[in-house]
Amino acid sequence: MAVQALVLALGSAVLHALWNLLLGRARDVEAAAAVTFVLSVAIALPFAVVFWHADPSVWPYALASSLLETAYVLGLAYAYRTADVSVVYPLTRGLAPVLALAAAVAFLGHRPSATEVGGVVVVSAGVLLVRGGAGGARGRTLVLSTAIAASIAAYTLVDRAGIQRAGAITYFVLVLALPCLVAAPLNGVAAMRRELGVATALAALANLGSFVLGLLALRHGPAAPVLAVRSTSIVITALLAGRLLAERVSRTRLAGAVLVFAGVALLAF
Repeated sequence: MAVQALVLALGSAVLHALWNLLLGRARDVEAAAAVTFVLSVAIALPFAVVFWHADPSVWPYALASSLLETAYVLGLAYAYRTADVSVVYPLTRGLAPVLALAAAVAFLGHRPSATEVGGVVVVSAGVLLVRGGAGGARGRTLVLSTAIAASIAAYTLVDRAGIQRAGAITYFVLVLALPCLVAAPLNGVAAMRRELGVATALAALANLGSFVLGLLALRHGPAAPVLAVRSTSIVITALLAGRLLAERVSRTRLAGAVLVFAGVALLAF
């Protein structure tokens, strides 16, 4: 893997962890999520207009991805309001590739390799450690995280085809326009105005930056190692959640996050 691709992928991972952590710090997480994504689209829109490139065939993919992104944004904001980021983030990011693999096996006739099976086992072990013991609240968090992971897995599969039919920034705007149009009215102008500030502006820039750096990394390096390096955001989030969000991140939860990362890396390869 080229050094340039490694640096870009790590930068993407750090920025992805950053905007999620900033979102988790908000007083009103749903309103902060709406502001973050509206600002992201507002920042990207002028560049999308200047460098607009969209094949007519992109629209079905953009619409499908927009619907899935809307479910993701709304679900993630609710999850961060009701549970720790250091729990939700590893669960959603770890379960997404597992669900994508399951869909490929069930519907596409894919035969999983030994490495993929090992990745599923390692992710599962990590999920158990991150989630902790049994309990109603933890059970609800697992169900919600699984639903969010399903939306991530689905829009990732859609975007693999969609991004080939439009420019990167154009596709970013097309896909995130609908979540903005849905999330903004649900939260209201007053709530969003209260969350408008330095933190949400940084989160918006980090959101867009993570997307751009991730694509640049894929241009300079093979997909598998790039995706594996980007998944370090799972460990970064778990490490920083204790400091930035005052969450009680136990050694067990941190070990679980590391296992989830290792499992995702195996699945990526």
